[in-house]
Amino acid sequence: MHIVPPSQPAGGAAELPGDTPTMRLFALLEVIAGRDQLFTLQSVVDETGLPKPTLHRMLQQLEGAGLLQREGDGRHYGTGVRLRRLAENLLRNDTFHGARHAVLRRLVEEVGESCNITALAGDEVVYLDRVETAAPLRFYLAPGSRVPAHCSASGKLLLAQMSPAQRQRLLGHAPLMAYTPKTVTDLAQLETALKAVRRAGHALDDEEFLPGLLCVAVLVPSDTGRSNLCVAVQAPVMRLPREKAESVLPALQRAARALADIEHAVPRQTSA
Repeated sequence: MHIVPPSQPAGGAAELPGDTPTMRLFALLEVIAGRDQLFTLQSVVDETGLPKPTLHRMLQQLEGAGLLQREGDGRHYGTGVRLRRLAENLLRNDTFHGARHAVLRRLVEEVGESCNITALAGDEVVYLDRVETAAPLRFYLAPGSRVPAHCSASGKLLLAQMSPAQRQRLLGHAPLMAYTPKTVTDLAQLETALKAVRRAGHALDDEEFLPGLLCVAVLVPSDTGRSNLCVAVQAPVMRLPREKAESVLPALQRAARALADIEHAVPRQTSA
């Protein structure tokens, strides 16, 4: 079996080691995980060069296992809940968790406020790790908590990396919920805000999700050019008002670079 890896152009297919049914399914998941949009059976046939009946059977197996899910039109597929949960658990519980937690703890000591590491999961932001401040007034959110992407600082950063069409697919299926009077619920207004986020290189949640809470976030740099990790500071507006929000950016950016160094230290396996 030949499959083109996500980072490899068509025509440069390489045979995968261990050509077993399990490895074929895993290889197909790798191809699918490299996509940032829904796909059809025919599009995967075109990309991999595998026979349509074979791929149809494989997609059925993955759908039955909850790793993929079919959209309402019956033709398009996307990642399933089980696969997304697997990815989130790996991020939260990988062997580098201790090193990342140490960076987060140092950041909290430096800025004196609660800090977290987040990633995008569907149209929500999931807290992969969090360290709380010792200050008596704080907003408690445990690791594994989820917040809406459209009204969180990390979510806006992660959304800003997408194309408008990708954001429309992600957010346009239902009205954006208003959590406070400051929540942006209009997609056109959100697009304007995300342009400003891209220019600034950081994002704010100025009481858009919870009244009285301000959040500042930056992306963790990625060697692929697109990151799915953010590091953020959260504080009551009485201690960190909007006009002072940028004061925490130098500490956030140092933490982001330290986290990137940890991510880049993951050993890469190469085939013999």
